[in-house]
Amino acid sequence: MSKPKVAFICTHNSCRSQIAEALGRHLAFDVFESYSAGSELKSSINPDANRIMRSRYGIDMVAQGQHNKLVSEIPAPDIAISMGCGVGCPYIGRSFDADWNLPDPTDQDDAAFDAVITAIEAHILELKNTISKGL
Repeated sequence: MSKPKVAFICTHNSCRSQIAEALGRHLAFDVFESYSAGSELKSSINPDANRIMRSRYGIDMVAQGQHNKLVSEIPAPDIAISMGCGVGCPYIGRSFDADWNLPDPTDQDDAAFDAVITAIEAHILELKNTISKGL
């Protein structure tokens, strides 16, 4: 049986959605496939997000090949998660299964990034548990 595809969607696909993709691959690779995407792209992954993920988990998102992607560039998801875009998440051709409603830590201090990363980790582990139980 193939693992479900989970897409983490945010407008720019540069920070929260990239963190979720990386943590999904790190913490739940055995339960689901992780993807991230957006409707508009920034030129690169947020360098603060990459630095803090490298420090906390040893995950260098850029070195591992993560990059900014449009929704049309990823496989059709079985589960679609909105990161909480605030101004309205991009339309992805279907309804979102959940909205994690996370603030964007871009241009904020490391404490803001740490809080968002901690919240994403908790959501990833909860999603892993839910999928594992077949819910």
